Amino acid sequence: MDRALPPAAEGLHRKAGRRAHYGRRAAGIRPAGEGVNDALAGLLVNFFWFLVILWTLYPVLQQRRVNGQRLQLIRRLEQVRGSRVITLIHRQESLSLLGIPLTRYITVDDSEQVLRAIRYTPPDMPIDLIVHTPGGLVLASEQIAEAIRRHRGPVTVMVPHYAMSGGTLIALAADEVWMDENAVLGPVDPQLGGYPAASILAAIRLKGPDKVDDRTLMLGDVAGKAVAQVRDTVFRLLQDRMSEERARRLATALTEGRWTHDFPIGCDELRALGLEVRCGLPEEVYRLMDLYPQPGGRRPSVQFIPVPYPERQGR
Repeated sequence: MDRALPPAAEGLHRKAGRRAHYGRRAAGIRPAGEGVNDALAGLLVNFFWFLVILWTLYPVLQQRRVNGQRLQLIRRLEQVRGSRVITLIHRQESLSLLGIPLTRYITVDDSEQVLRAIRYTPPDMPIDLIVHTPGGLVLASEQIAEAIRRHRGPVTVMVPHYAMSGGTLIALAADEVWMDENAVLGPVDPQLGGYPAASILAAIRLKGPDKVDDRTLMLGDVAGKAVAQVRDTVFRLLQDRMSEERARRLATALTEGRWTHDFPIGCDELRALGLEVRCGLPEEVYRLMDLYPQPGGRRPSVQFIPVPYPERQGR
């Protein structure tokens, strides 16, 4: 039978055990299980930071890979067409590290880049400009349109989906406009402060100049100038490719506020207005657009099997 130690002896025994334990730790001697736990904790911390770095760098590396594929496809299209290919494509791409979609439109930076590309192109070399945009600044759009008009070689604007507002202004400057059969252009009536300039003028006419305040009258003055300036620009872009009467009629239709600013004008409507367009695009243009994906959500809105099916011969 074991005997219990007296209280005084038991206290001395515990103190001796603690001294032996701390002595072993000071000498670097630890229990086997404790060393394994520390090593595992270190591995988990390192793995966590590795995932953080990978999550941070992956969007950047992915974007570089996609950019390389785009340049290869642009070069292939240039070889097929014997032209300089320039893209003006605005899509909501997740470019930031946090994956926040960035809405894009025609800016002065875009006009500087397009003008630089045209300057690097020999005067007689054809240019193919692929445009996919909701529009943007009138100043930037007019700069691009004028540069296209002055280029001595033939310029073709290709529209795979839509080229609205300023994009339409750019398309009007080209020698040829190629569109997908379902692609659209749009009116180029100027907007002031979020309101159509033509609507501001209509409101003043309906209400009467003596019944509106001075600020509205000044806004109407600017709106009238904006409409006239854009109409004259469109006429100048078109006058070398059609009769003066047709050019003025088309310029008026696109700038007078006949439609809402986002009204889609397809191939048939454009031809009825007097603009020559070709419905059909090279396959490389569609493949290039596939390399500009929209940011994905948790659930895709549109799904299909991306392969062509053979046509049915009969039922």
